Amino acid sequence: MQLRSVTAADHPQLLALWSRTPGIQLRRDDEYAPFVAYLARNPELSLLLEHEGQVVGCLLVGHDGRRGYLQHLLVDEAFRGRGLARALLDEALARLARLGIGKSHVFVLRDAPEALSFWEAQPGWARRDDILVYSVGG
Repeated sequence: MQLRSVTAADHPQLLALWSRTPGIQLRRDDEYAPFVAYLARNPELSLLLEHEGQVVGCLLVGHDGRRGYLQHLLVDEAFRGRGLARALLDEALARLARLGIGKSHVFVLRDAPEALSFWEAQPGWARRDDILVYSVGG
């Protein structure tokens, strides 16, 4: 198992992984051009796990200079239960910390029970009930 930074060339495999994973909602920003722009704005932050040349896990990581933002944390079903999602999360937070970013957010869909269970079980992470998120665009 290899953990490494995501590159633009990984997009087809990541898109396939996201598409077959319940609880991941794809948007226009997951298309190739916005994906590559995201990687360029956040160099060396997004992560993937590879097993025998196949992408089996990933985490997109960005920041605004003050807060980190995590998206699409997932491990392919056949590889779950091995602590791989936690390994991705720990590495992402370490990379953000090296940039001086100590606080991060993740947005989890209400209809993604496995993701909700994962985040509820993570030490130090707390569900926020004091804010609402408003969005515009795709």
